[in-house]
Amino acid sequence: MRRRGLIRSVLAGAIAVTVLAGCSSKDDADKPTRDPVVAAVAPAATATPAGEVTPSAAIRDLLADPGTGILATITDPGTTVVLLDKATGATRTVTLPAAAASLSLGKPGEFLIAVPGKILRVEAATGALTEVKVDGDVHAAALRADGDLIAGLAGGKILVLSPDGAVRETISGLVSADAIDTSTDTVVVLDRRQTAVTELNLIDHRLGLTLRAGDGAATMIGDHFGRRIVTDTAGNQLLVYTADPLVLRQGFPVGSSPYALAYEQRSETVWVTLTGTNEVVGYDLSTGIPVEVGRYPTVRQPNTVTIDDRTGDMFVGSGTGDGLQRIGADQRKRGQ
Repeated sequence: MRRRGLIRSVLAGAIAVTVLAGCSSKDDADKPTRDPVVAAVAPAATATPAGEVTPSAAIRDLLADPGTGILATITDPGTTVVLLDKATGATRTVTLPAAAASLSLGKPGEFLIAVPGKILRVEAATGALTEVKVDGDVHAAALRADGDLIAGLAGGKILVLSPDGAVRETISGLVSADAIDTSTDTVVVLDRRQTAVTELNLIDHRLGLTLRAGDGAATMIGDHFGRRIVTDTAGNQLLVYTADPLVLRQGFPVGSSPYALAYEQRSETVWVTLTGTNEVVGYDLSTGIPVEVGRYPTVRQPNTVTIDDRTGDMFVGSGTGDGLQRIGADQRKRGQ
C-alpha cells in the first residue's frame, strides 16, 4: 500500500532553509522585482487535441464549481462570465462592471471574480451578482472558512474584509498580490513580481515567512492536504510547499513553460498545462517522488485548466480562441 501524504526531502528542506535566509528582511527597500510572468506563446498545434473541442472566443479563465459542476468561463475582453450547466447544456451570461483579473471559488455554489475596486460574488446556479466594494485594484480574491474575504491588490497590499466589505486588517510589504490560497487556516499569497510565496500572520497583522518561487512563478493552487502548488513558468518546474511554517517540499522539472494548474482530488493528481508544447500533464505527488500519470495534447495556448470534481472531466481553455476542450475522466483512465 503506497503511503499518502507529504514528502520530507532532505534536498527540499535544504533549499527552503537557504532561500529563507536570503529573504529574511521584509523591510528592505531594495526588494528584487521583475515583470510578472505570463504564459509563454505557444507554437501552432501539431497534434489533434484529446477529447472534444467546442468553439469559443479566447479564454482568460475557467473554473468548475465542485458542488453543482457548473463551469464558469471568462473570455476576452474579460467583461462577461458564461455559466455552463453541463448536465442540461444551458448557459447563462453575466455582464461584469469591469474586466476580470481572476476567478476563484467562494462559498458552495459561488464564484469570486476580482475586478478593479470590487470583489464580485456570482451565484453559479442563477448568475446573481453581488458587489463587495474594495479600495484598490483587486488582482486576487479568496474566501476564508470563517466567511471573511481576502483581497490582494495590484500594489501588494492585502485586505482582510468582512463579508459586507468592511476592512478588518491591512497587511503591506509585498510588491504584488496575484494569487491567494485559503485551503488551510494559514493564508498563502503568490507575488509574481518577486516570484515568491508568503504566508500571512493574521494574528499580528503582518507578513510571515517568505520563500522564493523559482525563476518566474505564475500560478498557485492548494489541495486538501494543505500543499500549495506553484508553476515556475520561467524555470520549467513545479514547486510544492506546505505552510505554518512555510517549507519547500518538492521542486521538479515538468517540461516547457508550465502555466495553469488544477487538482483532481479523487486521484490525488495535479494537472499542469505546458504552453510550450500544447499539452496537459498529470503528476501523482503522493509518494514523495512525482510520477507522471497522464499526458494529452491540448488546444493551442492552454492557458487555463479545471476539473469537474463530480465527474472527473477536465476542461482546458485556449487563450487564442481555438476552443474549449473537454477530456473525459473515462478517456483519461483508458489512456493510463
